[in-house]
Amino acid sequence: MKKYIELLRLNKPIGIFLLFWPCAWSIAISEWYQFDLYLFIKYFFLFFIGAILMRSAGCIFNDIIDRNFDKKVSRTKNRLIASKKISIFTALIIIFLLVSSSLSILIQFNKFSIVLGISSGLLIIIYPFMKRITFWPQLFLGLAFNWGALLGWSAFFGNIKYQSIILYIAAIFWTLGYDTIYALQDLKDDLKINVKSTAIKFQKNIIKFLSICFATFTIIMIMLGVFTNRNYSYFILIILSSFHLIFQIYSLSKIKNNNKNQLHKIFCSNNFFGFIIFLILTSQVI
Repeated sequence: MKKYIELLRLNKPIGIFLLFWPCAWSIAISEWYQFDLYLFIKYFFLFFIGAILMRSAGCIFNDIIDRNFDKKVSRTKNRLIASKKISIFTALIIIFLLVSSSLSILIQFNKFSIVLGISSGLLIIIYPFMKRITFWPQLFLGLAFNWGALLGWSAFFGNIKYQSIILYIAAIFWTLGYDTIYALQDLKDDLKINVKSTAIKFQKNIIKFLSICFATFTIIMIMLGVFTNRNYSYFILIILSSFHLIFQIYSLSKIKNNNKNQLHKIFCSNNFFGFIIFLILTSQVI
């Protein structure tokens, strides 16, 4: 059981929450226009379960594709597929079960959302290959990981409107930032095995790059407030929340020799940030 918990990354739930928060944000802004406490609670839990299932499926698929790379990276060399403790055939069966369970959740939404949810599969499939051909795999992760920002809205209204699109774009820049911090953990190993990332591309200007990503996220969230006629409290809270992002950048600037433990702590702090944004968006319902 311990082995399969590790395979599904249930022992490292940070990825579940980073996948879930954009879904929760989208559900929250939907409540601005159609307050329905029952649907809010129902969709909140359905999306959370879906995040667990799809994050696990994505991790296993990524482990299969990257098994030869993982063997050469100190942080990942003991992953179960890379170390052949679990066969590829077994892993594929587990992926099938996880995706099937995810579909059983998806079909509870409207037809538009079902099609929209299934369409994210292409992004999930191509993402693991991007680190081989571009320095921007974090961008493709952002496109895939934040699909819930569109899906949460469509679950309520059966369409995509500018509110969810703005939120989706903002979340992509957030992911660009936090996943670049994550990639810094493997910088030395990735250089050796010729794996590409934004951490490598901007390693000499990493603080500047992260500042642009996080500032853009904040600006877009302010734009969301302007376009949706939010009250003054929304703008104050969004600006205050940005201090968490500033603190991440400041903490990163103090790290020496890419200390992996410290980098991981900064990366994981984005779970708390996602929760803060959820509270801000939810507060606007009242």
